[in-house]
Amino acid sequence: MARIIPIATDTDRAEAIAAATDVLLRHRPVAIPTETVYGLAADATHPAAITSIYETKGRPHFNPLICHMADLAMAERYAVFDPISRKLAEAFWPGPLTLVLPLKENCGIHPLATAGLETVGIRVPVGFTAELIGSLGRPLAAPSANSSGRISPTTAHHVEADLGEKIEVIVDGGPCPVGVESTIVKVEDGEIRLLRPGGIEAEAIEAVTGKTVIRPKASGTAAIEAPGMLASHYAPNASVRLNATEVSSAEALIAFGSDDISGASTATAVFNLSPDGDLAEAASNLFDFLKRADASGAAGIAVAPIPDEGLGEAINDRLMRAAAPRGTEG
Repeated sequence: MARIIPIATDTDRAEAIAAATDVLLRHRPVAIPTETVYGLAADATHPAAITSIYETKGRPHFNPLICHMADLAMAERYAVFDPISRKLAEAFWPGPLTLVLPLKENCGIHPLATAGLETVGIRVPVGFTAELIGSLGRPLAAPSANSSGRISPTTAHHVEADLGEKIEVIVDGGPCPVGVESTIVKVEDGEIRLLRPGGIEAEAIEAVTGKTVIRPKASGTAAIEAPGMLASHYAPNASVRLNATEVSSAEALIAFGSDDISGASTATAVFNLSPDGDLAEAASNLFDFLKRADASGAAGIAVAPIPDEGLGEAINDRLMRAAAPRGTEG
């Protein structure tokens, strides 16, 4: 079973960095906290380390991994920044934004991490993980720390319940404050393409750049250029039904705001993402409540309508992939 190491004090953090570094240098993955979700991290420059991520998650090898850096200076050693991408990095790093950038020639990131693409998704996370990367001195590839296609973890307990038998160390940084994965964008010919909505609102990117963000194609139709683009993803075992205005006694309900949902009093279980209709609160609760609803024994999960604006765009993206027909996750 995995060893869980808290990082509440400076002594804890030093112990966690030492333990995580020991595992990483043996080319094995560790679970680490970020502001978005918990990641399953391994050395992005070593093929055995990257293979260990794919094997632990059961992840398709054609699905690229985000490479996490300690800071912008480290990121510049591995990727080529255009002026717009640099402006975004300076505005939102450290934070929940991933930039898809051209790889520098012979930069050292292994092709297994990029699924053979000539680009790489790069992010600078907040807090402990950036500190760990700086201490290690090399980037960490780190998809979400869960079995492939399943609900992303936002607590150390989530990781332990899913992957605890497969990994050695889980660093416990408490609940993830953002709660959904990073926004992924790619700048091409001066245009900003949104590959995955996430913890940074598209409107915030537009405000910084003065450019309209081009939304992705319909789910499942675009080429895989970045993580989180598979049609079926973030899926619980129970079926998921979206935009529900009523719920049956065999279903769990995930509500939002104060709207009444017919049949809620007889539902198997009820979870409200945000009684006050706060999308940031809803995003931070999303994966945890999906896991709780799935564990309630309900045959299905009914999800109330979520406004498709601001962080609601990321929430609805995750819900649509959770509700997609199974067997499309690769």
